Amino acid sequence: MAEPDIPRWLRIVLICDRTGSAWYVGTGFFFAPILAVLSPWPGVTAALWVMIGLAGLWLGLLGLAMATGLAMVLRTGSEIGDDYWRSVIDLPTAPDTDRTPSLSGRPDTPSRCNRPASA
Repeated sequence: MAEPDIPRWLRIVLICDRTGSAWYVGTGFFFAPILAVLSPWPGVTAALWVMIGLAGLWLGLLGLAMATGLAMVLRTGSEIGDDYWRSVIDLPTAPDTDRTPSLSGRPDTPSRCNRPASA
């Protein structure tokens, strides 16, 4: 099956959005107590809120670019394959099915399963 026409910039946007969202949530746990401690100084509190707001705005723009790129792919009638999504979230490609079982009877695969829970 041929690779669908996926814009090159979409991979970068998806990776940045994933990473930025993780950092945004993670730093939320850091900023909450900092805001509580610095609340007596309104200038510092306002500066922190501006930083939080700008980071949120950046994530919103990444989300808009992501939606645009995915809509461009869907408009062509293509489907984005599993290997593309695995490459975006740093998972290895699908395992080979012709592996020989080990002595325990289980397939000789790493202990970490890359399949979703519903599979």
